[in-house]
Amino acid sequence: MLLERIYDEDLSQASYAIGCQAEGEMLVVDPRRDIQVYLDLAAHHGMRIVAVAETHIHADFLSGTRELAAATGATAYVSAEGGEDWTYGFDAQLLRHNDTITLGNITVQAKHTPGHTPEHLSYLITDGAFTDQPGYYLTGDFVFSGDLGRPDLLDEAVGMKDTRFAGAKQLFASLKAHFVDLGDHIQVFPGHGAGSACGKALGALPSTTIGYERQFAWWGKHLAADDEQGFIDELLDGQPDAHAYFARMKKQNKEGPAILGERSEPRLVEIDELISGMESGSLALVDTRPVDDVHAKAVPGALSIPSLGKAATHIGWAFDPEKDSAQLVVLAPDAKTAQEYGDHFVRVGVDALVGYTTTLDGLQTVAPELVDPKDLEALRAKESTVLLLDVRNRTEHAAGTIPGAEQLSAGKVVFHQDHLPAPDAGTIVTFCQSGVRNAVAASALRRAGYDVVEIDGSFAGWEKWARENGEGAQKPASHGAEA
Repeated sequence: MLLERIYDEDLSQASYAIGCQAEGEMLVVDPRRDIQVYLDLAAHHGMRIVAVAETHIHADFLSGTRELAAATGATAYVSAEGGEDWTYGFDAQLLRHNDTITLGNITVQAKHTPGHTPEHLSYLITDGAFTDQPGYYLTGDFVFSGDLGRPDLLDEAVGMKDTRFAGAKQLFASLKAHFVDLGDHIQVFPGHGAGSACGKALGALPSTTIGYERQFAWWGKHLAADDEQGFIDELLDGQPDAHAYFARMKKQNKEGPAILGERSEPRLVEIDELISGMESGSLALVDTRPVDDVHAKAVPGALSIPSLGKAATHIGWAFDPEKDSAQLVVLAPDAKTAQEYGDHFVRVGVDALVGYTTTLDGLQTVAPELVDPKDLEALRAKESTVLLLDVRNRTEHAAGTIPGAEQLSAGKVVFHQDHLPAPDAGTIVTFCQSGVRNAVAASALRRAGYDVVEIDGSFAGWEKWARENGEGAQKPASHGAEA
């Protein structure tokens, strides 16, 4: 049996390939939308992708299930559990609890494990050529290394009300019924690793075991004592912000993401065309330079996406394709690099990348306004300054922030402008921890018409100055702009 993990560092997301060498057949679970990696893997092993399956309706990335099935002729499998509200809107083979997918001697059994979402399936795998007992468990967003899938995401991301409590109860029941007693030896392969917003304390290990998690994970003591309320209280406490684009992912993944098919290579866009397109609003520039370079000079209206490694995450924060019809032109040295950005972008349903430019020469540039921490209070004293905004996560904000700062995470600023003053109402002074998230958020706010000043060095810079001057961070009484 073949079992390989394909990991996207950008979104901290894992998909899996399970293959039977004897039959030359492969199943892919939870693929991302840029599917070449799976096609290459199958070719490398001399296999055919005959099945594609999902664990649940994802919120953090746009699923590649339809894309991969269309490209290979594979059968798509999705959950039939969870009730009418969680029924997929595209044609696929429906799986219920204990249904199986067979690849030669390999049996993949679906287990209904609600909690993170009502329809969630996990997949218990038995290598029949070796044993008649299961040995591997693909748990999706049910169980992670050291943590569990958050049950509050539907409230946070989709706008549902108080589903977190029912979800937490379901998660407790799922652990009791379909995890802790399956066998300590069973290897667990989760759908996310450290850095994902689908849990609050995910471990970085790519796999774990049922026995290890039951004995050492934070929730084990609650299961051992059958303490459901203690489990719920600890599970729901301190969950991080959910990015606003998650709502769009949920909707599109349920309905069925558009199939891209063969994608065109980004074309070189000449400066004159880029200038004209930016003036008309038909084109938008994605500036991929490091933050310090952007602070030295930036193109007005350009989006700052300072790292290819987090390009999906950051474009999901900064660009809303449902409201912004501009096509994207990325700053890149060549078409291959531009295509890599496009691969990341489509993972969060931003399909608008059409071209690239190799230079900013000929474009208008300005130096974005920064404020030194020592000058912050003088700036805030000006009548036009209306908001000091912490764009870190609410857990970071709650641990200590600049006195008087309100909080709206970088993943929400563009989508929740109703929490902000009107663009013409004054200045917004922004900061994150070190400056990267802030650069993304500030550029997106400027594109939306806001007057934004960034704190030079962000919170880390302010904290250093405050220590040297006998001041300190403040623990806020509320979550500020998001409260």
